[in-house]
Amino acid sequence: MEFPFWINRSVQGSIDEHGHEFVELVYVVRGKGLHIFEGSSYAVQAGDVFIINPGETHAYFVEPGDQLEIINCLFMPSFIPDALLSELEITASMDYFYVHPFLKHDVRFNHRLNLHGQEAASVLTLLESMIREIGCGGLGHTTIIRLQMIELLVLLSRYYTLMQQHRAVPSPRQLDREMTARRIYGYLERNYEKKITLQSLSLLFNSSTRQLNRLMREEYSRSVFEALHEIRMERAKHLLLETSEKVIVVATMVGYEDQSFFNRLFLRHVGCSPTQYRMTG
Repeated sequence: MEFPFWINRSVQGSIDEHGHEFVELVYVVRGKGLHIFEGSSYAVQAGDVFIINPGETHAYFVEPGDQLEIINCLFMPSFIPDALLSELEITASMDYFYVHPFLKHDVRFNHRLNLHGQEAASVLTLLESMIREIGCGGLGHTTIIRLQMIELLVLLSRYYTLMQQHRAVPSPRQLDREMTARRIYGYLERNYEKKITLQSLSLLFNSSTRQLNRLMREEYSRSVFEALHEIRMERAKHLLLETSEKVIVVATMVGYEDQSFFNRLFLRHVGCSPTQYRMTG
């Protein structure tokens, strides 16, 4: 059987969503971009580590002018036999490999493992050594790579466990505040075209107007109406490019009765007028 392992270091450009039958471990060496996983986007940066399971789909988007350099390890689940892990007595030390990939998406990628300093250097050294071994194909290279991969996964599990221990456990009150802010944001996303006032939201969520803004700033670093305007502007951009409706109609469709006010907001958020945006889109 062909050696079920491959590793490569490359500057990753944008790539369409795809899936594969092997495990993929990704380490971001430098740069930034978006990782799209199962249809949801997550910003990635240097030091990030994540795992894609067989059958899961993902993609990358890299802005023109940006660079995203990654090392990705591709291997079949059989590459590290359970019997070997059991013999080495390290099965319980493989949480990153066995637990992390099966967590919910928002935990896997919003709370992903990010390495700095000596931790990042240790991981990069192992990855670069495996690249050299598979490149030269010297005597015993398959054994060395398998052992280095086990060492890598044990290290990642150690770092992952430390990260979990250091992450502060939010109080029930804090969790309630976060959930309320997310419900408010979700309501704005679903009802952006309606006439929305702080008073109506206050009644709906049983909070004072001041409390609503405080919750939104804590969770999203913006006030209720700053969030609403952003949501409306994103929808307006889509309508300007995907429909032939007049600007005044688009303004109405996203919740603004005053076109001049809409134009000013659009210019502030996007950097050009709605008409210019449509022409250059």
